[in-house]
Amino acid sequence: MAVTHEQVVQHTKNWIAQVVIGNNFCPFASLPFNTNAIEYIVEDYAESTLESILIKAFNQLDNHNNIATSFIIFSNEGLDFMQYLDIVEDATAILEDHDYEGVYQIASFHPQYLFGGEPTTSPTHYTNRSPYPMLHIIREDMLEKVIESYPHDMEAIPEANIQFANNKGLRYMHDLWLRSFEG
Repeated sequence: MAVTHEQVVQHTKNWIAQVVIGNNFCPFASLPFNTNAIEYIVEDYAESTLESILIKAFNQLDNHNNIATSFIIFSNEGLDFMQYLDIVEDATAILEDHDYEGVYQIASFHPQYLFGGEPTTSPTHYTNRSPYPMLHIIREDMLEKVIESYPHDMEAIPEANIQFANNKGLRYMHDLWLRSFEG
């Protein structure tokens, strides 16, 4: 069954609210989410269009300070994790080739996300499992400001996320992820 762009965006919003913010995986996500300062770009991935998709997103951020961050969401079915890792590598090269290194950074999320060195059944993978393959474009200057004002140790965030996921277990994390597709 085909999913509309509106449904893709809604599923992504559900995931951000319930998984990312709801479990405090990213303590900085609630402000842009609650102030509607996130741009959601839904695209079908094609290698030939990746550069134009990214440049358009970078230009949008360049020209609109009210957009805190952007998600490029690939609605293609069948875009597996190994293919996706190539996309992340290409996206990073495009960012660098167009002199956006230090201006933006790219974070990666995928429905089949796997951390290297972790068993495939580890619940920790769900800290980066999103409903669809996506590239998260983050403004470096905003991130630096948030980090400066963050009262806790930044290095502790990933470890806390790992501990949370392990404590909750695979079934909980999987069910939580599935709830992204409701509504």
